[in-house]
Amino acid sequence: MSVKMGLLALLSEGPQYGYQLRAAFDEHTASTWPLNVGQVYTTLARLERDHLVEPGGSDEGRVLYLITQAGRDEVAAWFMAPVVRSQPARDELAIKLMLAVTVPGVDVGAVIQRQRTATMSALQDYVRLKRATEDLAGGLVLDGLVFAAEAEIRWLDHCEERLRQAAIDKRTPPPRTDPTEETSR
Repeated sequence: MSVKMGLLALLSEGPQYGYQLRAAFDEHTASTWPLNVGQVYTTLARLERDHLVEPGGSDEGRVLYLITQAGRDEVAAWFMAPVVRSQPARDELAIKLMLAVTVPGVDVGAVIQRQRTATMSALQDYVRLKRATEDLAGGLVLDGLVFAAEAEIRWLDHCEERLRQAAIDKRTPPPRTDPTEETSR
């Protein structure tokens, strides 16, 4: 999710100050996507420039932001558009493993094991947070994180198995074929 669309969606609930938006973003995402207040104000400035929000007054130096009709239209279109998966996000772990396999001297098994331990720890944290939340939106976000961590662990298991198989294949000479057998066919 882009921060831009997240803030617009939150503003569709009603006018808010930057700090309120940051707190609402944190609450709606179960604190799983840290957002600093500087990023909120930078994004609000861009949204104002693009006529998607407008200032609705100020109080003690704080600007109250309101969503415009163009902003409402953009949020509605965003909610209805599927998230495109044709361009996968750059996955640092996938890149790290690809390089670990190809760069001499790297203990790929150790890299996988260390990542598995870290992912298991994150999974346990997500499950703990999920048990503690009663918020539906936050629970859904945590469900997604749990499923992603479980998938990563399965993928790491798969990578480890492929490495084992590759090591076995390297040690096992390919079967010899009898040249006379091939010509008789």
